[in-house]
Amino acid sequence: MTANGQPGQQRPPAEPETTPEPPVILIGAPGAGKTTVGTMLAARLGVQFADTDALVEGVAGKPVSDIFISDGEPEFRRLERAAVATALAGREQGNGTTRAGTPAAGVVGLGGGAVMDGQTQAELAGRAVVYLETGFAELAKRVGLDRARPLLIGTNPRAQLKSLLDQRLPVYGRLAWLTVSTDGREPDEIAAEIAGKVALVIAGPAAPDASAQGAGAGGTSALGASSQDDGR
Repeated sequence: MTANGQPGQQRPPAEPETTPEPPVILIGAPGAGKTTVGTMLAARLGVQFADTDALVEGVAGKPVSDIFISDGEPEFRRLERAAVATALAGREQGNGTTRAGTPAAGVVGLGGGAVMDGQTQAELAGRAVVYLETGFAELAKRVGLDRARPLLIGTNPRAQLKSLLDQRLPVYGRLAWLTVSTDGREPDEIAAEIAGKVALVIAGPAAPDASAQGAGAGGTSALGASSQDDGR
């Protein structure tokens, strides 16, 4: 499916070929399900989940929509860049400070536009970046184009969503270590697919049962052990 909702040439999701550095990072458009899938994925892998929008709101003390209105998009992007760096470095952020030595998140959900920042793109290199690929029609239905979103406020939110996707889709695809289609699928099914592939690739042949261990909530995969041991 192309960004304008027209049928496009179907391509299978990319299969991971290299062993990436944890945590697992979910990217995708608004409405792709990063928070919902991320929470379920973290439970399956037995690790913590961090949402960069939530980190930004914790620092700013107000919702993302209010930051856009009162402080502007540049200030939100500055806070977002810092939140991404914090989440990837395994530090806890709050009240404008960071604290080293706290448990690292094993799964991180990025805001839809976070990947457009050059510093963030550099920090995602070599990471387990999972792109939740969603068609335009599905996204429009999920985000509800009649509801106010910071970047969809205007006379033609459908056109604004398409414009955002035109800019971001190539970046999502370029950064992805793994691409997973979400159209017509339940979040837990998506989380299970990612958990299986992550455990299989990161655990390697030395731990053939890692995928099964990570399949149940509370199970600890090789990713969970790595992220806890190295404090990343």
